[in-house]
Amino acid sequence: MSSERDSELHAAKEKHVNWLVDKTGVTHSQARELIDLLGVGSPPSLLREALLLKK
Repeated sequence: MSSERDSELHAAKEKHVNWLVDKTGVTHSQARELIDLLGVGSPPSLLREALLLKK
């Protein structure tokens, strides 16, 4: 059951990574790092920080 949950969390993280890359143009690596720092609970914060990185 733990590996099933891990797979779901990984899939959710990758969905957010792809969303950030598409919206802002940051790299996949940068998007993953932001998500590791901020989590996936606040998309507006992720978007704001990704846009700042892109500048």
